[in-house]
Amino acid sequence: MSIFHKTALLLLVLLLAKPAAAQTSKYKCMIQMTNYTGEGAYMVISLINPKGAYEKTLYVLGPDKKWYNSLKEWHKFHAKKPANISAITGASVTGGDRAMNVLEIETAKINAGYKLRFESAVEDKAYHTKDLEVPLTTEGLAAKSEGTGYIRYVRFSAN
Repeated sequence: MSIFHKTALLLLVLLLAKPAAAQTSKYKCMIQMTNYTGEGAYMVISLINPKGAYEKTLYVLGPDKKWYNSLKEWHKFHAKKPANISAITGASVTGGDRAMNVLEIETAKINAGYKLRFESAVEDKAYHTKDLEVPLTTEGLAAKSEGTGYIRYVRFSAN
């Protein structure tokens, strides 16, 4: 066997051995805020695993990193497992307004015991670790989910 054939065979084996990228689905996420007064809310949308632990940051609403520590529980996770979140960061959202974002979610996580957690904080006001948690199920993604803090409700639609 020539060196060319050996190299081609090795490349073929390496390509076949490479794990496939996880299949993802994109969802539009519309967040309607309550009519609170004050500064814009900083919010983080996280993927929570079946054991109740943070697994991944899906979106951050709030552009100034110096305020991320006000999202206390998420900030602990992010400090231990820092990730580049610049591509999934947008503006904060104020009382009565709505925000529209696109979340990319691994398809294998849907209907597998995961949740989406919406954590929120507003300067000089209350912090909500679980302003809203949505079961990451087909039904959960189709329903209107009510918040308990600054979020009035959240709706998803397939993108």
